[in-house]
Amino acid sequence: MIYLVEDNQGIRETIKAYLELADYVVEEFGQVANVVESLVYKQPELVILDIMLPDGNGFELAKQIRQHNPAIPFLFLTAREAESDRITGLELGGEDYIVKPFSPRELVLRVQAILRRVQKSQKGEEEGKRYKLGEHTMVLDEHKHEVSVDAQHVSLTALEWKMLFFLSSNAKTLITRQRLLGECLGYVHDGSDRTINTHMKNLRSKLGNAEWIKTVRGFGYSFSGEREKP
Repeated sequence: MIYLVEDNQGIRETIKAYLELADYVVEEFGQVANVVESLVYKQPELVILDIMLPDGNGFELAKQIRQHNPAIPFLFLTAREAESDRITGLELGGEDYIVKPFSPRELVLRVQAILRRVQKSQKGEEEGKRYKLGEHTMVLDEHKHEVSVDAQHVSLTALEWKMLFFLSSNAKTLITRQRLLGECLGYVHDGSDRTINTHMKNLRSKLGNAEWIKTVRGFGYSFSGEREKP
């Protein structure tokens, strides 16, 4: 479903007709009122949002929608051509910005492109974060707290998972033992080096022969894998 927020009835009807011809379901609004409330019942895949509306501002409405669901993408539709407006739209997370007058067919093509990008990104997140190290591949599933190396499941303890996930989320960054202990265990105590060393040894042995985690002697650790783009 696509939300279409546009106060000009003629433009709104034209956009809706073209989108429906492309097999999209469209929920239309002529003003700000009721848009946010409707999110409780119907979550759109995309919002096409005019900036100048009779009862409010499209940028402010975008902020409200973002607070409700930050994953919803926007396409801003407006007669305002100022560069500052385009920058504002992009800073708010807008995927695209179309200035009136425009081709309805071009708008449909841009909508299709946005939804393809979003779906590809979501698919990549569902499949987990993928990292490469030479010929080796690691996949981390943040939601299931699971990891596989070269398509083989690796069983980790809760602490080992936290350490691996924290290091991989800060790939190529030197992480001190003290920071790793604080981030993953939540405290520091006597013998912290021995604690980290023991858990790190066990973690590395489970990840196989590839040097996914490097030791920087006297300082800490860094994750060697390169993140693959979705």
